[in-house]
Amino acid sequence: MSRSTSSSSTDGRPEGLLEIGHVRRAHGLAGEVFVQLTTNLDERLGPGSRLVAADGTEFVVERSRHASNGRRVVKFAHLSSRTAAEQARDTSLFAEPIDDPDALWTHQLIGTEVIEIDGTVRGRCVAVIANPAADLLELHNGALVPVNFITEVEDGRVTVDTPDGLFEDV
Repeated sequence: MSRSTSSSSTDGRPEGLLEIGHVRRAHGLAGEVFVQLTTNLDERLGPGSRLVAADGTEFVVERSRHASNGRRVVKFAHLSSRTAAEQARDTSLFAEPIDDPDALWTHQLIGTEVIEIDGTVRGRCVAVIANPAADLLELHNGALVPVNFITEVEDGRVTVDTPDGLFEDV
């Protein structure tokens, strides 16, 4: 990994990295673990992927698969026994951001000011909520704005083109 992981932000996240999942518990005797992803990008657990814990420990994926119950079972290079896997339980996993200029990333949206195309300021985005139809920007005032209404993200501002009435009950 090219970036140093020795420094951390105040929330325990290694500086410059994004949280992508958590080791949940051991699976079997050979050091495999269940991993819960907080991303929809399965390639984060592809063979050779390098993940980092908050303490700087590197987790290199040897192999991963979906269990019959849909959970992900992962074998990390340095976990060679059930005891080692149990010690990794509840570890948060972090990785470099993926560079995709056409994608909207949660970490880029939270904290932005949401403005309609006519210039009306609607508030600050405090969360992005996963939703089957379209993820939702949650504003500080409780308003929810589907991300498919975003027309531009630039300089800490998100411009949205919303239908009439979306903000009437806020």
